[in-house]
Amino acid sequence: MSAARERVRAALREAGFATEVRELAASTRSAAEAAAALGCAVAQIAKSIVFRAASGRAVLVIASGVNRIDEGKVAAALGEKIGKADAEFVRERTGFAIGGVAPLAHASPPLVLVDEDLFSFPVIWAAAGTPNSVFRLTPAELEAMSGGRRAEIRLAPAATAGVG
Repeated sequence: MSAARERVRAALREAGFATEVRELAASTRSAAEAAAALGCAVAQIAKSIVFRAASGRAVLVIASGVNRIDEGKVAAALGEKIGKADAEFVRERTGFAIGGVAPLAHASPPLVLVDEDLFSFPVIWAAAGTPNSVFRLTPAELEAMSGGRRAEIRLAPAATAGVG
């Protein structure tokens, strides 16, 4: 058993969430892979993207699997600039490798924003510490366990030229 996956299981139990961590034979590193393995819509995958805040803190944005993140909206919601986080920063601050970042049990508590679009689903799935482990939860549970707050972070589609 992976130490990261066990850390997520223990954190879920300690926080009172009665959900099972599932280990899948197929990779769930991307939202599309996870959805295919679980038989759900890509939009039901709560993907975790880590950014680096100007203050040096990790910023965890938990987004619907179909959404691209608008970094300007994230920065505005936080009140500080953000930038890309490399794999070393992600592992150091969260304790997880990219592709397995869970919404809880981080090495250092990140600033957390939860995509408003996830709240349109009764059930969603999140990474459980490794690229092939996941757990089922509700958007309200995600918000509670991550300590995050709801935010509109989706990148709007580009305007169609010539319409109007």
